[in-house]
Amino acid sequence: MKILITGVAGFIGSHLADKLIREGHSVYGLDNLSTGSINNIKHLFENLNFEFHKESILNKKIVDDLVSNADLIFHLAAVVGVNLIMKNPLNTLKVNVRGTEILLEASNKYSKKIILTSSSEIYGRGVNKEFSENDDRLIGPINNIRWGYASSKTIDEFLAFSYFIEHKLPISIARLFNTVGTRQTGNYGMVLPRFISQALRNEDITVFGDGNQTRCFCNVSDVIKALYMLGTSSNANGEVFNIGSKDEISMLNLAKTVIAQTKSKSQIKLIPYIDMFGNGFEDMMRRKPNINKMNEYFDWRPTVSLENSINQIIKFFKTK
Repeated sequence: MKILITGVAGFIGSHLADKLIREGHSVYGLDNLSTGSINNIKHLFENLNFEFHKESILNKKIVDDLVSNADLIFHLAAVVGVNLIMKNPLNTLKVNVRGTEILLEASNKYSKKIILTSSSEIYGRGVNKEFSENDDRLIGPINNIRWGYASSKTIDEFLAFSYFIEHKLPISIARLFNTVGTRQTGNYGMVLPRFISQALRNEDITVFGDGNQTRCFCNVSDVIKALYMLGTSSNANGEVFNIGSKDEISMLNLAKTVIAQTKSKSQIKLIPYIDMFGNGFEDMMRRKPNINKMNEYFDWRPTVSLENSINQIIKFFKTK
C-alpha cells in the first residue's frame, strides 16, 4: 500500500514509518519539523519506498495531493508537549483542529481510510479508576489554558466520528496514553527523556508538583504494533481504542528508578507547577487506561517493560 503519515518526523511517526516500510509498504511523510526532527527519518532518505514533504498540515493543496495518492492515512501531526501548549495555546487549537479538518476533508473527497491518533488528555481530570473508551469526561474551566489541548483533541474525535456517521468514511481513533522510547526528547515537556537526560548529566531531576501523580508508560514499539493493527483491519472502522500500558508509577518513583538505572548522582528537586508553567496549569493525578477493547479486538497488549524502555532511552542518549 501507499501510506501517508502526517507528523512523520516525530518520535512516534518515524517509528511507524520504519514499521510500514519493513512490512513492504511505501510511505509518504508530511512534517513541518516544528517539533519533529529530520534526524528521526534521515536514515530513510535513500529508501525508494520513502518520500518526505516538509510542509504544514494546514497546507490544503499539499494535503489534498498526498491524500489522493495514498491508500491509507495515519494522522499524527499535532502540537504536542505541555510546554508548547502552555506557551502557544492559539497555535495548538489552529493546528490540531484545522489541520485535522483539512485532512478529513481530503480523505472524504477521495474515500481514503484514516487512523486518527488522539490522546488520553481528552479524559480530562483524573479519577481513581481506569479510563474506558465510553467514560464520561470532566474538562476544566475555559480560562485555564491547560485544557485547550484536551478540547482540541476532543473536537478532532467528534469531527472524525461525524465523517464516519454521515459519509461512511472508514475511520479508527487511537487514544494514546504516555508513549516512550528512543528518539523521544524532553524538549517539549516529555517527562521520561527529561529525567534521563538530567540523570546522565548528574543534574537535579526536576519533578513538578508533589511527585505523587501517576502515569502508565508504553513503549513505542508496542504502540506502533497497535496502530498497524488498526490500519490493516476493517473491524476497527468507526471505533475508538485506548492504547497504553496498565503499569502505574508515580513521578517520584520514576525519578528514583531513573537514578538507579543510570547510576546517577542526581538528587530529586520538587518544583511547584506555577514556577514552571505560570497560572493556567492543572495536572491530572492519575491517568491509567483500560485496554480491554484493544485486547478483545486484536489480542493486543504491551510487551516491553518500563525498565527496558528506560534502558533503551539511556543507550539512545549515550550514542547521540
